[in-house]
Amino acid sequence: MVYFHSRKEDVYKFLIEISKDLSKAKLGALFVIAKGKKFKNIYESLYPQVLSDHKIFEKGAKQLILKLAELDGAFLIDENGKIIAFGARILKSRALPGYGTKHAAATGITSHIKNSTAILVSEESHWIKIFKDGKIVLEMDSAKNPPSVTNKVVTFLSDNDTALLATAGASAAVMGVIPVVIISGTYLAFKTASGIIKKSLRD
Repeated sequence: MVYFHSRKEDVYKFLIEISKDLSKAKLGALFVIAKGKKFKNIYESLYPQVLSDHKIFEKGAKQLILKLAELDGAFLIDENGKIIAFGARILKSRALPGYGTKHAAATGITSHIKNSTAILVSEESHWIKIFKDGKIVLEMDSAKNPPSVTNKVVTFLSDNDTALLATAGASAAVMGVIPVVIISGTYLAFKTASGIIKKSLRD
């Protein structure tokens, strides 16, 4: 896939694609996307920063990111795709009961940095979990999704667009409180307080 410019939407698409590759390889990782200046004083580098000031779209960057993602710590990425740090230890972690340090880091940093997003690839379940405002808002497996669904996921994450919810026929009442979106293979589902809404993506 070739990216000609670096909008926030391109950054999400690129990182979701990498996350699916890591999930298929049964590897874990954590990517955090926010305005670059917001990362100041909230992390420590665990390794020499050979990638800082580079963009994720540069030639060969994807392969390097896939390798470096295996190391401890998180990737911190600006909304324009610039790599701020890799192997970063988040200083603003917040425990998520029943889960490990990556979940705590994703919960803490998205609580601390307004409008940030964390994409976590679980080493245990191999699912991809996406955090906003300290909560999991979307879970997906490594299956390839129709481009229309991928685009709706990206606009849901980058602009809080509710077209993704409408895809499954979620009611206006459900949309008032953003549920956890689950995308698995050809199905899209929502976990809400009143139950689960499930719809085939082939319809």
